[in-house]
Amino acid sequence: MQSSMIAISDLSKRFGRLEVLKSIQVDFSAGKSYAMIGPNGSGKTTLIKCILGMVIADKGEIRVDGKSIANDWTYRNRIGYMPQIGRYPDQMKIGQIFDMIRDLRQDQAHLDEDLIKEFKLDRMKDKRMGTLSGGTRQKVSASLAFLFDPPILILDEPTAGLDPIAVETLKEKILSVKSKEKTFLISSHIMSDLDELSSHLVYLEEGKMLFNDTIDSLKEETGESKLGRAVASIMRRNLKEMEA
Repeated sequence: MQSSMIAISDLSKRFGRLEVLKSIQVDFSAGKSYAMIGPNGSGKTTLIKCILGMVIADKGEIRVDGKSIANDWTYRNRIGYMPQIGRYPDQMKIGQIFDMIRDLRQDQAHLDEDLIKEFKLDRMKDKRMGTLSGGTRQKVSASLAFLFDPPILILDEPTAGLDPIAVETLKEKILSVKSKEKTFLISSHIMSDLDELSSHLVYLEEGKMLFNDTIDSLKEETGESKLGRAVASIMRRNLKEMEA
């Protein structure tokens, strides 16, 4: 039986009058990869920020490895996070960014520098962050997410802005470590990527969780063979139910 790396119970969050998360209940288990999708404004980003401790929920609980994250930030050492847009000091060099992050985590014995080498960032260590293209910044973000070999990886639009070769390099990296009992949460608008990289789907809409099961079960339920068509099918169904 696989353990829950992240367990979320009855999580709710408001910003003013807007309720962005409504009693979210979900477990993310070790060794599984979860696609997190939903329309803009569905609550995906807020849920991710709650897991990372960047947003504090009004109600409910998040547990990582069985321990509540409330008032305890040490759990973050178990998470590798790749933001949709990485923001770094413009004057710092690529090499300085990696050196700084390594220095902050001196207790880490094993480093995974595969992506640094695959993306050839070790040959660009003297380039300043402010001179980099968006795609190269994405490569830096991806490399940092995997650097400390974390058991949990949260990737927000990981392939956005990457060239085709870099996209395949990152996909191969994700697939190669999926078998190591890691937990992946991947948010993306590119359904083909999610279909290839994920086994489970969490679908949010207007702050509510409307689907939480395997991608295969979604395809079976909708009669569609492609994830994009299956997701479109449940979105249309939900829209009809709301209009009824």
